[in-house]
Amino acid sequence: MVQLFEKAIIGMALLRFFSGSLEIFAAVLILKFNDVEKALIVNSTLAFVGPLILIATTAIGLLGLSDRISFQKMIWILCGVACILYGVKTE
Repeated sequence: MVQLFEKAIIGMALLRFFSGSLEIFAAVLILKFNDVEKALIVNSTLAFVGPLILIATTAIGLLGLSDRISFQKMIWILCGVACILYGVKTE
């Protein structure tokens, strides 16, 4: 049987669907609460979840590529993700 999608692609897409669903759910909660303080709490929670989804999605992608790219290139990709996370870090 021919496989339509790779397992890594399915995992990455499911994580992004989950992340997008969380974003929509958070928007609904913000509208429902109609309070700036509660909206900031919901938004702060999303700020925590976003990087976790980025790391998980990248990890799945790297596992899917592990047989096709060198270890050195994987390290460079991980360094790039670390730079992104450091760059968006709030002080």
